[in-house]
Amino acid sequence: MIGNMISRVRNDRNIPKAELSRRTNINIGHLSHIEKEERNPSHRALKSICRALQIPYQPLMYTYDKVFTEEQKLNQMPEHISYDKVLAVNSLDSFIKCPAELPNACLAVKINDKSMAPRLEEGSFAFIEFNTPLENKDIGLFEYNGKLIIRRYVVRKDALVLRADNKEFSDIILSEQDQYNIIGKIIGTDKGLIF
Repeated sequence: MIGNMISRVRNDRNIPKAELSRRTNINIGHLSHIEKEERNPSHRALKSICRALQIPYQPLMYTYDKVFTEEQKLNQMPEHISYDKVLAVNSLDSFIKCPAELPNACLAVKINDKSMAPRLEEGSFAFIEFNTPLENKDIGLFEYNGKLIIRRYVVRKDALVLRADNKEFSDIILSEQDQYNIIGKIIGTDKGLIF
């Protein structure tokens, strides 16, 4: 996934591979292997690539050991993983202890509504693994129309849907015009693991 993301950023920024090679002092052949997912860059190389592409390092770092499935590629998931944004926190109310069984958790988000009840109770905390590709029916944290929402990612024959578990909340049927980003996958709560 990391090579795919590097290629996407490079193409989005209209930077030829030869120019990226020049800016990073990384052999163009090695860059080709990285972009084709045949090799992973070292952390030092990844930092150099991120500097050259003028993007933050951490969002790409979170993709380091992840792989897109063919279904995820077919549903254009790679285009909805954010690479140039970091989460903004507007309050430092507290820290929460991360359960040992969730070593990939990067952040805990307080559930502020009943849209995912009863699985995610209002007032509980959900632990997120950033920039993780979602499988059908995984629960994720999304940026949708400028807001952060937690919904179940559902792949239907005719559409992708962001579904609330609580039927009092409407499904969001995604269209090509919708602007959304997958922030990460909910991997557990302060009440236990998500299955």
